[in-house]
Amino acid sequence: MTASKTTSNTSLGTSSKLTLYNTLSRQKDVFVPLDEARVTMYVCGPTVYNHAHIGNARPAVVFDVLARVLRHLYPNVVYARNITDIEDKIIDMAAEEGVDISVITNRYADIYRADMGALGVALPDFEPLATETIPEMISMMERLIAAGHAYAAEGHVLFDVPSFPGYGALSRRPMDEMIAGARVEVAPYKKNASDFVLWKPSTDEQPGWDSPWGRGRPGWHLECSAMIEKHLGETIDIHGGGIDLQFPHHENELAQSRCSHDGAPFANYWLHNGFVNMNSEKMSKSLGNVLLVHQLIDQAPGEAIRLALLNGHYRQPLDWNDDVLPQAKAMLDRLYGALRQLDDVEAVSDHVVPTAFLDALLDDLNTPKALAELFVLAKQANVATEPQERATLKAALIQSGLLLGLLQQDANSWFEGEADGASDLDAAAIEAQIEARNAARASKDFGEADRIRDALADAGILIEDSAGKTSWRKA
Repeated sequence: MTASKTTSNTSLGTSSKLTLYNTLSRQKDVFVPLDEARVTMYVCGPTVYNHAHIGNARPAVVFDVLARVLRHLYPNVVYARNITDIEDKIIDMAAEEGVDISVITNRYADIYRADMGALGVALPDFEPLATETIPEMISMMERLIAAGHAYAAEGHVLFDVPSFPGYGALSRRPMDEMIAGARVEVAPYKKNASDFVLWKPSTDEQPGWDSPWGRGRPGWHLECSAMIEKHLGETIDIHGGGIDLQFPHHENELAQSRCSHDGAPFANYWLHNGFVNMNSEKMSKSLGNVLLVHQLIDQAPGEAIRLALLNGHYRQPLDWNDDVLPQAKAMLDRLYGALRQLDDVEAVSDHVVPTAFLDALLDDLNTPKALAELFVLAKQANVATEPQERATLKAALIQSGLLLGLLQQDANSWFEGEADGASDLDAAAIEAQIEARNAARASKDFGEADRIRDALADAGILIEDSAGKTSWRKA
């Protein structure tokens, strides 16, 4: 392939438009932001009382990629991902340990940030806490009550579901099915079985805040609506989260937000990622198959975990098994191997992103297709000889990888870093052994060269000879 062909296959932009599968419309819609100078996105974050599992990591990684794509297209993207730091499980854990809830929530919020950081997930622009948004929640409930969409009863505030005719538009379920799916609490103070709690009373032993309806704490659904209003506005471009949140959480968010804002749209695009299944079974505590990110980071590089999560389309279920991480690691070895072949050239300075790669991401975040385009580039890089072509390919690999959150390490560091935990040899010792082997080969002492190669293999280090040089990696 010539340099001119490489250049013709790459561009700074594309004629394609970003399309996203919108759960609200049930189709792929062209993304048209409310304001191109301020694109807004909100994603439901963790409830912090335990370690994050691989299912929790999927939306964090998926919407991190979407944020990267949006920032490639628009000058200003405001991304908020909340932390739920008040919830009954948090309260119970704090009571068991005899500490304030903040001890629990700070502990697990820090762990979550560290785990997601290990997967290359950048912090959002805003990371609001539910406990810091109580005044906004109270204001929203007062507006809902005044508009006839909520009512107070026995220290509770409840949303009056029949008062909003559009309820169910997001999940498109019959009302009786929605009631069953929500596992609604049967309570004498409810007007309707489907009504959900916006505010509930707290005992003296429980955390609580003063309100017009007595001391209490917010319901889960209300928290996100108030945080979105506070940090992003009444109407946002994109609302994301796992498919498990579509109903009742997102349905309830949509209802209370629209009703508190005189019917104004809440989110124009709703995106939901699929479940992560363990060996084709739904991951659940009852089955004992919950896989923690904390554990996986000890087994494989965070970048391999990230790639594994992107190796399936975000809307489809992702089956996780023992082969997933080794396969992802091997894929990264191939990609970093191609970059290592280009170690002697500088990447061209402009941000070159291949059109085919970008078009894959613009097509509803088709990350499997985008990864396939990366391997096309890697294959081209492995056979390219002309310096300008190789420099262009190197830039294309790095800049494309950036949109996925991959390939940002030095290629040699990728391979050398993995060997640190694989043997007692450090990088300098491995390089010294390789130099000794090369000297042996040069003097035609092939027995000694083979001995060094076999000793390195026994230590978990594979050496590869190509294009007049020798590289190494973990076996």
